[in-house]
Amino acid sequence: MNTLPTFSRRARWAIPGAAVVLAAAVTAGSLISTAQASPELPPRTAAQLLAAVAGRDAPPPALTGTVVETASLGLPQLPGTSDQTSVTSLLAGSHTIKVWYADPQHIRLAVPVTLSETDVIRDGRQVSVWQSKSNTVTRMRLPAKMAGAHAKAMPSQVPLTPQEAASQALKAVGPSTRVSVERNVTVAGQPAYQLVLSPRSSGSLIGRVTIAIDATRNVPLRVQVFARGAASPAIQVGYTSISFVKPAAANFSFTTPPGAKVKVVSPPADSSRHTAKGAKPGGEPQVIGKDWLSVAVLPASDLAGVMSAGSASAGAAGVGSQSVTSGSGDSGAIAAALMHSATRVRGAWGSGRLLHTSLVNVLMTDNGHVLVGAVTPAVLYAAAAQAK
Repeated sequence: MNTLPTFSRRARWAIPGAAVVLAAAVTAGSLISTAQASPELPPRTAAQLLAAVAGRDAPPPALTGTVVETASLGLPQLPGTSDQTSVTSLLAGSHTIKVWYADPQHIRLAVPVTLSETDVIRDGRQVSVWQSKSNTVTRMRLPAKMAGAHAKAMPSQVPLTPQEAASQALKAVGPSTRVSVERNVTVAGQPAYQLVLSPRSSGSLIGRVTIAIDATRNVPLRVQVFARGAASPAIQVGYTSISFVKPAAANFSFTTPPGAKVKVVSPPADSSRHTAKGAKPGGEPQVIGKDWLSVAVLPASDLAGVMSAGSASAGAAGVGSQSVTSGSGDSGAIAAALMHSATRVRGAWGSGRLLHTSLVNVLMTDNGHVLVGAVTPAVLYAAAAQAK
């Protein structure tokens, strides 16, 4: 939904089909730790937990809570890390999200940052995004056919909640996944079972994904992603506090602040219609592979948009150049920093630069593709040979 303003981050889970966040924070991991002793709970099997997770077949119960999203991917020092609304915050930064959830049609998320806040409110068919820093409001009225929908009800830039993260992670469950149950944990004061998803393939950088599920209401309370062989999570999103009480209706009634600039936009088009055979709807990237070994391939045009102003500074740093034409702002400086830390690679697939993190590898080819996946370089190279 690119008609709505970009704010904070849209944590993207799963290079489609794999459970991995491409953007998150680098601090505050201890806020979601489980220092309490393991609670005593009746035994439940992995199959029982999979079937019981709230939100898979029915909406989760009403709740109010605070979520912290964190990550430590081993990225190089990037410019602009102090601004949580900058491009850099997609790669590094700390995000706290306040959640009010009454039902799929009444949701409010608040993303507080220093001296400002962004709120996303859905009240029935009306969706409003308020950014206090610029005192702007973006509004959209959903069509009647979407009134009961949840997946498309909120802007695509909305930060990730544990429920959404769990939903994305569970999409990977299948023959390529080993499913088990770890010891019980306590999250945000709630006793919870811990479901574990582990890729069977050694080509995945993900060692395991753990989902803490509230023992009474079956609500996902926390999701952690561990790199292969790591003892600490590289990514986690979880509640630090939660109350299973229905929020007051006033939380979803939004009044435009005095002097605010209001912009009315149209809801997103139904991408399932009028799509040419073989084409990706809604500008989605090409995806090579499946499940944990999925690789997203971005076209040259997307590469130019990301690299833009950074190409000149990257060349000056002696790290090569890309064929790009224009751009400005944080994107260029970030691109230069990332390019500077990337390693020059080549093979039968061609040549380019590889950026390695504990959980995600990015291959920028000289012919203008960007391949991203929670996979080993060998899997990326094989995908590069197939990229169109």
